[in-house]
Amino acid sequence: MLDTRRLRILREVARRGTFSSAAEALDYTQSAVSQQVARLEAEVGMTLIERRPRGLRLTAAGEALVEHTDAILARLAAAEAELEALTGLRTGRLRMASFPTAGATLMPLAIARFNADHPGVELTLIEGEPEEILPRLEEGELDLALLFEFEGFSEPLDPGIERIELLDDQMYVALPPGHRLAERRSVHLADLREDAWVQTSASSPCARHVVRACHRAGFEPRVSFESDDYLTVQGLVAAGVGVALIPGLALTNVRPEIVIRGLSPRGPSRRVLGAATHVPARPPAAEAMLEALRGVAETYRPPGTAQPS
Repeated sequence: MLDTRRLRILREVARRGTFSSAAEALDYTQSAVSQQVARLEAEVGMTLIERRPRGLRLTAAGEALVEHTDAILARLAAAEAELEALTGLRTGRLRMASFPTAGATLMPLAIARFNADHPGVELTLIEGEPEEILPRLEEGELDLALLFEFEGFSEPLDPGIERIELLDDQMYVALPPGHRLAERRSVHLADLREDAWVQTSASSPCARHVVRACHRAGFEPRVSFESDDYLTVQGLVAAGVGVALIPGLALTNVRPEIVIRGLSPRGPSRRVLGAATHVPARPPAAEAMLEALRGVAETYRPPGTAQPS
């Protein structure tokens, strides 16, 4: 492979016309310049410079190589400038994915913070459940993903992917208007054993976790309705057909007809994670977005929720 340092020396000799002038411009000794040119000629197997009494002259091979050198060094300079811009987050792109409730709450706030500091970086965001977006992250289609997991039931990640804990998303009880427990500040899960339940589809991680929580409280929940749309879940609760456990991130908009209460003792929660490649392979933009997400997570409080007393 051609040595770019020697290519630079050859170009300088061609510009200056003598080894001594090139050496002075490059801050080398004349013998060092001569040696480097000789090594370059050995690498390419051709004479590049003809030494004449009145000075130096490039051979046809030398002229061709200098012409390519100009293009090569220009591309290298452009690559260095682009990398510097990426490191400084003045340009580039960041491909992200999030599960829906975090995509409606944490991610917009983090994007706003990120854009304020790095407006030149192009951001894209897709939505999906963790089991849908995790393979795309591991395949390199995404740079960063927001996932969730439940204690004792975490999915193994590819060795090249790091999980970054952001917050615990507490689950709250949604009660119909006039429910017998609506006046309490907090509710014991066991007190809901006789109620009908509304939950996400039975195969979803959240539904399975709710069932496990009810089992620990000593009963099997009587699930009457299922929906993966938490606004629909709220509507069913508001209609008085059941109670539900809803994550705090899904309570951005709370119907006025329902009552949200915390669980006592502390109820189930899900752990919200950022996931990205390990440092140093992690893109600078992904690291900056994770910092924005950490800042949002530290101060985020779901609206419309009452903490247990």
